[in-house]
Amino acid sequence: MFSINNNREKGIKKGRNAELVERRNKALIKRFYYWTELKRRRFDDTLQILSSDEFYISEQTIENILRKNVTYLEVILEKKPSLNQLKKY
Repeated sequence: MFSINNNREKGIKKGRNAELVERRNKALIKRFYYWTELKRRRFDDTLQILSSDEFYISEQTIENILRKNVTYLEVILEKKPSLNQLKKY
């Protein structure tokens, strides 16, 4: 039978897969760049789109992800990639 305690004893971590979270965060940052820089949407409109239509997480969570990954965002902003180039990041 399935047991949560048994999983802890085996060393299985609870929570989200760190690699998947990292991939989601990078995708979110690329989409943020797309909406703000390529489509020229306002910050608040971009947060609403990302929250409600694309990633289904709160706007506050999106802002936290942007803050934690500001270096990655700065790299993208510095290089100003086109839509096709953005897919390579």
